[in-house]
Amino acid sequence: MNFKWLKKYVPRGLYGRAALILVLPVVTLQLVVSVVFIQRHFEGVTTQMTRSLSHELQLVFSEIEKSADLTEAQARISNISDSLEMVVAFGDVDDLSAQRRWYDFSGTVVMRELHSAIPIISVVQLPDNNLVRVIADLPTGLVTVEFNRRRVSASNPHQLLVNMAFFGVLMTLIAFIYLRNQLRPITRLAAAADAFGRGRHVDYSPAGAVEVRAAGSAFLDMRARIERQIEQRTMLLSGVSHDLRTPLTRLRLGLSFLTDEEREPMERDVEDMQRMLDEFLSFARSTADVTPEPVEFCAFIQEIVATASRGKTGTHLERCDVHGTVVIRKMVIQRALENLINNALRYGQTVQVSVLQIKKSIIIRIEDDGPGIPEDQREEALKPFARLEPARNQNKGSGVGLGMSIAADAARAHGGVLRLGQSSTLGGLQADLIISK
Repeated sequence: MNFKWLKKYVPRGLYGRAALILVLPVVTLQLVVSVVFIQRHFEGVTTQMTRSLSHELQLVFSEIEKSADLTEAQARISNISDSLEMVVAFGDVDDLSAQRRWYDFSGTVVMRELHSAIPIISVVQLPDNNLVRVIADLPTGLVTVEFNRRRVSASNPHQLLVNMAFFGVLMTLIAFIYLRNQLRPITRLAAAADAFGRGRHVDYSPAGAVEVRAAGSAFLDMRARIERQIEQRTMLLSGVSHDLRTPLTRLRLGLSFLTDEEREPMERDVEDMQRMLDEFLSFARSTADVTPEPVEFCAFIQEIVATASRGKTGTHLERCDVHGTVVIRKMVIQRALENLINNALRYGQTVQVSVLQIKKSIIIRIEDDGPGIPEDQREEALKPFARLEPARNQNKGSGVGLGMSIAADAARAHGGVLRLGQSSTLGGLQADLIISK
């Protein structure tokens, strides 16, 4: 059977689903008990009690029928009615309609059984929980018999419902509190994993059931391995880049003794190598080492755009919809945006920057009028040291293909992603740096 239609009605959160698993059986059980037990038990008890009382009513009516007139009838039943705890009255009745409150379910049984056992009964009235009034049409006229309601139905039938509802709610509450304590370690583990995915280190210690503790220990081991790997990568790239600076310095000193005609091409090569090393060092820096801080976001973006476009025309901030401060890793975002803007300026003449806010996410959009990146190569462009052919070659100029990768790492460190597309306004590349607010 296909139950996909049921998914939209099921809670998405773990607490909601656990509460549904807990509450649904309790409510179902109470409904079954209410329908089966109350209906069967109280209906059977009421039927039995009503049938017993109908024999006493038949005795009263038979004595009245044996009387020759009304005076004799009153005399014959005066002693009987007192012993049977009934009040018998003769004469016309103002209201001959049946009376029963809509929620008085046992009253339906009483009325049905009395009419079935004594056909001469015309009307049965149940105005409240204390009184039953029976009106019969006899040869001597209308006879009204009143007696206590407790004689035909069980007293206080609502007590079972009240007790069942009270203890059901109480035990459900206790079970929910216990369940919440059992689910809390899972939510803490999820929060720690989510924070680690955003580049934050949150203190976490395994707790809860054995299975949850095992998952927590596995997460801690995984986090430690990833952190060691990141640290080793950073140390490796930093060491290589640092060691290459010394021979580059010697090359510069050696080139100073050459003529201008021989020195200038070689100096350009040395400068290209220096820029490559700077990109290596920028890529090697760990985003986790930068502490998040509150930043006036629009002013921060405006400053980055002004700095990146210094000495160049065609770069401007189109719009910024973010108001107030945002907690970010300032240097990480700055490094990513500078790479994206410089990359756009390398291939286009006009660069447009926009900042949009959608719910809890901020989109920093950089668009240019360059050749763009084909759709089938955009995923490859986000990889380190990627080389694209031929429309937008990452080797153009002095780049080594790390600018997009650095921006993508910056987005992931803020719980977001870097998406590449085609600009609808300028026609070139559109790079969306999405971060969580």
